[in-house]
Amino acid sequence: MPELPEVETVRTGLAPIMEGAHIVAATINRPNLRFAFPARFCARLEGAGIIALRRRAKYLLIELSTQETLIAHLGMSGRFSILAPGGPLPDTNPKHDHVEWVLSNEHKIVYNDPRRFGFMDLAANNALAQNRFLADLGPEPLGNGFSGAWLREAFTGKAQSVKAALLDQRIVAGLGNIYVCEALYCAGIRPQTPASKISKERLEKLSNCVRKIIATAITAGGSTLRDFAATDGALGYFQHRFSVYGREGEACLNKECGETIVRLVQSGRSSFYCPKCQH
Repeated sequence: MPELPEVETVRTGLAPIMEGAHIVAATINRPNLRFAFPARFCARLEGAGIIALRRRAKYLLIELSTQETLIAHLGMSGRFSILAPGGPLPDTNPKHDHVEWVLSNEHKIVYNDPRRFGFMDLAANNALAQNRFLADLGPEPLGNGFSGAWLREAFTGKAQSVKAALLDQRIVAGLGNIYVCEALYCAGIRPQTPASKISKERLEKLSNCVRKIIATAITAGGSTLRDFAATDGALGYFQHRFSVYGREGEACLNKECGETIVRLVQSGRSSFYCPKCQH
């Protein structure tokens, strides 16, 4: 599933084309994705100006001139493509094109989603913070509200593993399995360590590692795993920098280590770590 860096990559790809344009025509080719589309979805979009594209956690937020914001989640296989006038078609199967927007600048935006785990919602701007998808999200990992001190407060009394705690979107927004594994390796912390047992100093290092991993992944355009591609079809390259994720049985990249990467299943998800470098 696309995580924060992938969604940010999509946002930066769409923004130059969409911001400042109007939605001339909107079409949905089925009544639902993961959830049903909002009532009068197309009618509420048509004629609307696009003020700004933002991101919150793993959600793309499209602010409209109608005082509403479109909330989009890519699910596992969702992808936005930009079709320029007379330009090439995307390398996706058109039978999975579920949403289409024609813009006033003659570009078309197509949302393709083979698995249909993505979804879209519309919320009034003045009620956005109370929206069911956004209301309980924690601080952004690159924002001022995220720090070692925040983690110490959030982890107090938590018996769950640090891996599970970091995946809790109420604690930190936008992190998923890949980048949590990488951040824990960077910080030298085993994924099964109880969150409340980690020292203040190690939590400060962990928060810095989360910031570093996320920032590096955004620069690399995210990670290309299974279905993810940017709006122009380009693939992310952070997967070539994985230290532990997906590297079970391979040598630790720390040349002074000599251990091999281990895979552990936690709550149905694979965790990868080095048993020597992480403790």
